[in-house]
Amino acid sequence: MTSRPFLAVVHYDGGRFAGWQRQREGRTVQAEFEAVLERLMGRRTAAIGAGRTDTGVHALGQAVGFAASERWAGDAAGLRRALNALLPPDIWVERVCPMRPGFHARRSALSRRYRYLIGTDEAARSPFRRPYEWALGCPLDLAVLGRGADLLVGEHEFRRLAASGAKSRRRHYRSRVGLACWAARADAAGVTFTIEADRFLHRMVRMLVGTMVDIALGRRPLDDLARLLGAADDVAASPPAPPHGLYLVAVRYPPDLYAES
Repeated sequence: MTSRPFLAVVHYDGGRFAGWQRQREGRTVQAEFEAVLERLMGRRTAAIGAGRTDTGVHALGQAVGFAASERWAGDAAGLRRALNALLPPDIWVERVCPMRPGFHARRSALSRRYRYLIGTDEAARSPFRRPYEWALGCPLDLAVLGRGADLLVGEHEFRRLAASGAKSRRRHYRSRVGLACWAARADAAGVTFTIEADRFLHRMVRMLVGTMVDIALGRRPLDDLARLLGAADDVAASPPAPPHGLYLVAVRYPPDLYAES
């Protein structure tokens, strides 16, 4: 059966999932998405995510690649409507794009962008905000946070700022960061951290946020971050920030991989 590659840009509320990747136990976004694809394609169809978000992590721009049957080849809009009609309410497809042969949602990505939300006011503990940001509830020195973010731009060794299992086969821990910045939120209720890089390691963003927040609160010196980026063995990262404040917001691909309309 002939098929062609498609890209879906997907939003989901990570609070109800054990992460993106299919697991033996626990509800996952990948399993839900593949179940719908099987209904639409009439066969088992793999859904490849650009980022393997952890339990509790949200997405506003997860990139999902899959092969669609010829029936959908010229109807990306119809495919999007069909996906949204069948997916559960905590998953939503923003758009569907036909892609050129050779496209792979993970391997073809040039960069991924994440955003982390922190609430610094008392109302951050509201049940309408708490599941979607780190309810820190105290002010942070934005200038100090900015100096920390400035250290991240460029290529660094993130071995000390990422979680790795005892059986990890990772060849290296280097990532090239193109953007890292903190900003005050428009609602004056907290701050946001935005970071874009060619690759992210397990819990890397959450460990960076946890460490920079500790620095901004005066719990450790800024020099610690520079030493961590140099993979110093005599300094440890701070505990990772909570997962529910983290969002995968965008994945960037070479323009020539998008098929013509």
